[in-house]
Amino acid sequence: MSFGSGGSGVSGRGVGVFDAVVLAGGGARRLGGVDKPGLRVGGRALIDRVLAACGQARTTVVVAAPREVAREVVWAREEPAGGGPLAALAAGIAAAGGAEGAPAVVVVSADLPFLDEAAVRALLARFAEGGADAVLARDAEGRDQPLVGAYRRAPLVRALAEIRAEEGELTGLPLRRLTSRLTLDHLAEEGGAPVSFDCDTWGDLAAARARIREHGHVLNEWILAAKEELGIDLDVDIRVLLDLARDAAHGVERPAAPLTTFLVGYAAGRAGGGPEAVAEAARKAAALAERWAAEVPPEPGAGTG
Repeated sequence: MSFGSGGSGVSGRGVGVFDAVVLAGGGARRLGGVDKPGLRVGGRALIDRVLAACGQARTTVVVAAPREVAREVVWAREEPAGGGPLAALAAGIAAAGGAEGAPAVVVVSADLPFLDEAAVRALLARFAEGGADAVLARDAEGRDQPLVGAYRRAPLVRALAEIRAEEGELTGLPLRRLTSRLTLDHLAEEGGAPVSFDCDTWGDLAAARARIREHGHVLNEWILAAKEELGIDLDVDIRVLLDLARDAAHGVERPAAPLTTFLVGYAAGRAGGGPEAVAEAARKAAALAERWAAEVPPEPGAGTG
């Protein structure tokens, strides 16, 4: 899922170094207090989906009690725990280096099933090209989402310090107390790409799970879940492997398809791994399948002359 291009001005050029702060310590009251970041969509925990989207961050801080996650992160906690999003954000920024970290900070919640790397790159590209203090996702109803945004560190740190000086503490304060002090830009979501969709209710969770299983998404989601489960961080050309499996199934015998795909992966691993190794192993197997299919046996009873 990603953003629409209308009015965004995103060019796709490099977005530079950034840190990420993931807020994952909410009470999930509308879900009966369950462990919301641990709920699974498409076979993956919500928090792991969000961490994957922020995978290029120099430092990723998760504001919550420590738990097992798929990526290496820094853990932080607001004091007192459960002090609200503004207090949690301040704790995350402090753990990410305070005023001394990367100039851009991506701030997201941990319950965004459709956030992906493309969406994070789009926010950062818009941020790099403009002069606003923050670039926020804007949902289909025209509302800016402060927990799906890229923030300029210096104004963010300064605004948090000003609020703390005025109020004495940040506990219980809403995020609008922060965003009202910043100059804001936004990226509008595509109608069919709800980047800021969050799972606040059981109905939201059911809708997210149903969308993940739609035909246009299910294969990519399965591959991502399988790679995460197996501890594999490898980009592969899914189309090449599917073509190979189809050729093996049609030209040899149907059980040859999954077995051939497995053998390609094994050969690529023996060759050192990486996209090039996978592509080369798939090329060799595809050539074999083509040669095999070309070896049409003679008709029964046909003689040689």
